[in-house]
Amino acid sequence: MRGAAPVLALLAGPALAEMPGPLDPADFMAVTRAEAELGQLLFYDPILSGGREVACATCHHPKFATGDGVSLGIGDGGLGLGPDRVGDADNPPEQRIPRNAPPLFNMGHRDLRVLFADGRIEVDAARASGLRTPLEDEMVMGFSGILSAQTMFPVLSPDEMAGHYQESDVSKAVRQGRLTGEGGAWDLIAQRVAGIPEYRQRFAAVYPEIGSGGEIGFTDISNAIAAFMAFEWQAADSAFDRHLRGETDLTETAAEGMALFYGEAGCADCHSGPLLSDQQFHAMGAPQLGPGKAARFESHQRDTGRMRVTGREEDAYAFRTPMLRNVAQTGPWGHAGGHDDLRAFVRDHVDPVAALDRYAPQAVLPKVDGIADDWAVLTDDGERGAIRQAVHVEAYPLDEGELDALMAFLAALTDPGSIEGRLGVPDTVPSGLEVPR
Repeated sequence: MRGAAPVLALLAGPALAEMPGPLDPADFMAVTRAEAELGQLLFYDPILSGGREVACATCHHPKFATGDGVSLGIGDGGLGLGPDRVGDADNPPEQRIPRNAPPLFNMGHRDLRVLFADGRIEVDAARASGLRTPLEDEMVMGFSGILSAQTMFPVLSPDEMAGHYQESDVSKAVRQGRLTGEGGAWDLIAQRVAGIPEYRQRFAAVYPEIGSGGEIGFTDISNAIAAFMAFEWQAADSAFDRHLRGETDLTETAAEGMALFYGEAGCADCHSGPLLSDQQFHAMGAPQLGPGKAARFESHQRDTGRMRVTGREEDAYAFRTPMLRNVAQTGPWGHAGGHDDLRAFVRDHVDPVAALDRYAPQAVLPKVDGIADDWAVLTDDGERGAIRQAVHVEAYPLDEGELDALMAFLAALTDPGSIEGRLGVPDTVPSGLEVPR
């Protein structure tokens, strides 16, 4: 360490002014158990995917701290779960999912206002739906909030859940651009769910308008899944949370890490507030691997992050600040999962330009044949240089003692009960399809 005295001074001094208040249960979505249980079944049911083979839980599983344990996952066209998932030789995926599966902790917090690494869905009170999304004028009403609305993306993504080309009615609708309205992808998914008696009964019991004879819509499905995620993975009982509530002290090493986090290391400049995220976008030089994000007419493999949403050059390679509860359990880390070791990620994150220059491949990538080179961007001097040029943060290289302290603090953000969940993995789902487990 660079001396204990500065650490003690930080703990007693200005850093405390930057400390968040404890998470308040009143700041989370109110959810009934019946609604959460309905959402649980839908979350684990592959019926929502085009080929009836991929569930939300395929890429967001409690076994992997609500992620999938790999750098870039395989959705449609995969077999297995987590690091054991591989491409299906009889239905091979076209590419990996372009970004790392984000964890789902505290997604029901009412202050959450932007989702996805590029922020392509945001709270916007000026719009009739209350949200800004890529659907623009096609955005339908009825989503309970931003957490519910985010579910529209995976089911419409060929790589994630919809499937490709002629595989199913849903994949055909997506390919043809029929997303909303009668006969659109959402409507087709809703019809599948409504055709199962147990789901009809559960929806009627949870939502009065359906119980009074209304139809099950995709927004009802989304609302139930959002309720489940909010209920299942609320994380507010880590050692850090108990410390904020005045119930316990952190260990000496974790307290030193907290002093660095809220002091000299500058972590709290971005990881601020009760959710430990400013919900803004920053270019931090995170390694880019995999297929990237390109339009159909483009052939590159880069992912420019927020710039894809805003079109502004100054947003190039900027990604949303992630929330940090359970961060020690949610690897690999980075928007493309470029680090499979959190200590290495933290070391690189605080000195991003130097880190990008020295970076060597370290990732968890299940075997997929016939796809583009995962490392095409980082082996291209021009592409790598563009990522480096976008970084405009002051470096704070850490010595090993400081790394020890920060790692202890990040471990103190773990809430084991929230990882296990409150309802768990159901034994079966109403469709009768196989539950990911």
